[in-house]
Amino acid sequence: MKNIILEFKKKYEEKTPISVITCYDYTFARLFAQTEIDAILVGDSMGNVIQGHGSTIPVTLDDIIYHTKAVCKGAPEKLVIADMPFLSYQVSVEEGIRAAGRIMKETTADCVKLEGDSELVLTLTRRLTEMGVPVFAHLGLTPQSVHTLGGHRVQGKTPETRNRMIQKSKELSEAGAFAIVLEMIPESLGKDITDAITIPTIGIGAGRYSSGQVLVMQDLLGLNESFNPKFLKKYVDLSASVRQAVSEYHMEVVARSFPGEGNVF
Repeated sequence: MKNIILEFKKKYEEKTPISVITCYDYTFARLFAQTEIDAILVGDSMGNVIQGHGSTIPVTLDDIIYHTKAVCKGAPEKLVIADMPFLSYQVSVEEGIRAAGRIMKETTADCVKLEGDSELVLTLTRRLTEMGVPVFAHLGLTPQSVHTLGGHRVQGKTPETRNRMIQKSKELSEAGAFAIVLEMIPESLGKDITDAITIPTIGIGAGRYSSGQVLVMQDLLGLNESFNPKFLKKYVDLSASVRQAVSEYHMEVVARSFPGEGNVF
């Protein structure tokens, strides 16, 4: 049985930067499993990059479970983090426990991720940890709350919100969270939070001083040409490669050069 969370914590203790990437299907998970990537997040970002919604809000618990199963099959030796989608835990602690229980029972995910810092989230984090369900926290820009946050904006820019985020990161750590995603916050705040707590911080638009980084696979692979936030680096342009390959396939079909002699029985 894999003990990936302990390895994750060991990397943090040794001050080795931690790499995380999102994934939603078996094929890419199998490819990522052949790399040194440390962890895979089955994110509710699937609402945007897989389902074509304008936000993560429409994603359901069944969606998360379906995609997490596929990713776990493709990358059984990687740390797999399953997002808890909107309204799977915000109504009550009991509903959150049931939703997390379904994820852990119906997939082989290693942990669940919760957004926010409310008393309900703190209580749920504590209860799940006590029950043996590892919790990955998420502060800063929390996409499930994008409407109340006024859109996709950098968070923690005022002294009040900055101090609150530092305090809440401490409370989440004390409640049992074993790591925290920090999304779209000033670099200085990312450093202060990382220095203030004794669990890993995984940044996405949180600067250079967090314990590690996470990016959405479609973004870093250059599959979304219209998405170009400041925090993103595109490591390859797969959009062009995919278009070229499909265009060549189409032309060969029309020209009857595919299938060729080597493609028939």
